[in-house]
Amino acid sequence: TLMSSSEPVSMNLRGEPNEDQKNLTHSRWLLACHLDDRCTRPRSRLLNKPIPSHAMAIPLLRAVDTDDLDQLLAVYSDAVTSQAGPFYQQAQIKAWSAHPYATEAVAEALRRGLALASCASGDPATIEAFALLDPIDRLSLLYCRGRSSRQGRATALVQAVEDLARQQGCKQLRTEASQLSRPLLLRQGWQLQAEERVQFAGVGFLRWRMIKSLDNQAHG
Repeated sequence: TLMSSSEPVSMNLRGEPNEDQKNLTHSRWLLACHLDDRCTRPRSRLLNKPIPSHAMAIPLLRAVDTDDLDQLLAVYSDAVTSQAGPFYQQAQIKAWSAHPYATEAVAEALRRGLALASCASGDPATIEAFALLDPIDRLSLLYCRGRSSRQGRATALVQAVEDLARQQGCKQLRTEASQLSRPLLLRQGWQLQAEERVQFAGVGFLRWRMIKSLDNQAHG
């Protein structure tokens, strides 16, 4: 689970999307269009190969689009309320879990970014966890329902979006991690840059800026 604030959309002087935004929209379209219908053997021309075997260990991995917004909000809130108890105070949990419904931050990130979902076994319509890149070099959101935690879903999603960013030419990913996501990312080779205290949904939180070099070989 990541704690990230939204970043402004980059526009040109005429108020139109710049080329990076156009390319990102096209990439999202490619990713969505070339997953097979059942999502049991996803394939992407963007990656020019099947989504890697570590992701296939999770029954269903598919692209996310704006029609999935309600599910993403529910997963986000559930992830916080079901798993943050040992690490955060009640006021923090209340503010954090309500945040996706109180703002348009998730909807805006979804419109701008690229996202993958880990779905329920045998049911590609039901999202259990998701990861979102916004912009392409930043892991903006990573959330998993409590009932589906400790099943390798978050690990598979992190590795899959790392490969996706690498194929888009990114040399490094960055993020702002919570106490929940920091141990997972450290296990995946991410490095701590700095600790910071921020106001999130009106409440103070501690989080960690982290980076991951993508110069190494893609996951497989």
